[in-house]
Amino acid sequence: MNQAIRNTWIAVMLLFVLGLGALSYVQFFAAKDLNQNALNNRQLFRDFDLPRGAILVDGKPIAESVPSDGQFKYQRVYTDPELYSHLTGFYSLANGSTQLESEMNPELTGKSQDQFFDRVVDLFSGRASEGAAVELTIDGDLQKRVYDLIPDGTRGTIIVSEPKTGNILAMASKPSYDTNLLAVHSSKQAAANMDKLLKLKSKGLSPYRNPAIGNLIAPGSTFKIFDIVAGLESGEYNADTMLENPSSMNLPGTTTPLPNFYGGNCAARNPASFAFIVAQSCNTPFALMSEKLGAKPFEDVTERFGFGQQVDIPMSVVPSVFPPGLDPAPLAQSVIGQRDVKTTPLQMNMAAMGIANDGVIMAPNLIKQVIAPDLRVLSEHKPEEFSTATSKEIADKVTDLMRGPVKSGTAVRAQVPGLDIAAKTGTSQLAKGSGLVNSWITGFAPADDPEVAVTIVFEKIDFKTGSSLTSPNLKKILEAVFNQ
Repeated sequence: MNQAIRNTWIAVMLLFVLGLGALSYVQFFAAKDLNQNALNNRQLFRDFDLPRGAILVDGKPIAESVPSDGQFKYQRVYTDPELYSHLTGFYSLANGSTQLESEMNPELTGKSQDQFFDRVVDLFSGRASEGAAVELTIDGDLQKRVYDLIPDGTRGTIIVSEPKTGNILAMASKPSYDTNLLAVHSSKQAAANMDKLLKLKSKGLSPYRNPAIGNLIAPGSTFKIFDIVAGLESGEYNADTMLENPSSMNLPGTTTPLPNFYGGNCAARNPASFAFIVAQSCNTPFALMSEKLGAKPFEDVTERFGFGQQVDIPMSVVPSVFPPGLDPAPLAQSVIGQRDVKTTPLQMNMAAMGIANDGVIMAPNLIKQVIAPDLRVLSEHKPEEFSTATSKEIADKVTDLMRGPVKSGTAVRAQVPGLDIAAKTGTSQLAKGSGLVNSWITGFAPADDPEVAVTIVFEKIDFKTGSSLTSPNLKKILEAVFNQ
């Protein structure tokens, strides 16, 4: 009799262990493949019937699932969708999910590793699993302010971050769209709404892409931040070094001219000090520098700052591009941010963060914390170093040189009385004859003890309009941040 009871007990325990093992396998090893299986509509429909976690800004939901009388028990609702669409992405029956809705899906559905024991309890109790809330580092007031600084009808992105932590305080882009159009319960209607949005591609909108981390754009003279680092690190240059500054030069080994900007102040001095050519953003001295130093220093510097590297915020950032092994002529064009050099707005914000933080780039981050349904903090982000881009000594010298454009150069319209600002402007020309440019500024303040790094870019815009939206908007953002 005792042996029979013992055998029964062993059998029950084995079944329990096997069940727990099967659950663990499904949850952690097979879940991704099962969920992505095109035939697994049941899982997708089931998820739409569950209380998906909220995405929070300043403790308030910008995306949440509310009870519904429709086809499913819950409806995904986005608050201020145009303001946040490129961050939240969408969660759609017909179109899948993007951005944070995709990257944070395990947390939002309650299927993350941190919620494993909650799922076990829910399994045996019969309760439906609830997703965790994801709180962002975004400052809601600042997000709205920078979004409103981007005129409707333009292609613009503004990023504000903390150099000492890597936290992203604002990341806004236009054109934007209403994510609620894709969250409807009717898959037919969701697909039709997506088709309408995709027709706006010619105006720069893609519901599948966040421009701040997905658009690769020629950086123009903002790239000269990397040139300055390479020059200073070589030991061949300092602020007082006198350089040849011709109004135009032929690219090495060619008859193709490379001029300074015809409307700038570069023609006032030849030769000119390194500090002057940085402040006025002269092209020809940097092209001559590239001929002297060769490609390797520029390859090394850009790699340290993040070019070609994988960055996750947690959404994946498209790696920026500085082509290797360039010959002298294309190298001369590349070091002024033209030709095949392409960067994301976030990459140029990382450049500002690295110089601002004594040469150390903190990993850019959007997630403040993840909160369980019972308000337990499941995880909290801690700042992490992404790379040491340069030394503190070099970063301090670059900072001092970047004060020049604001004090007396190309960024004077960014001046805020009483505030020490370091910045670099950039204009990359597009197809010859188009009359369009990419207009940039990236920088930080206060320059002696930076609290924020700001990057602004307007794509495919005429020069006059673009320049009126970069330095002046940097001024407005810094006035808002520092209550000036």
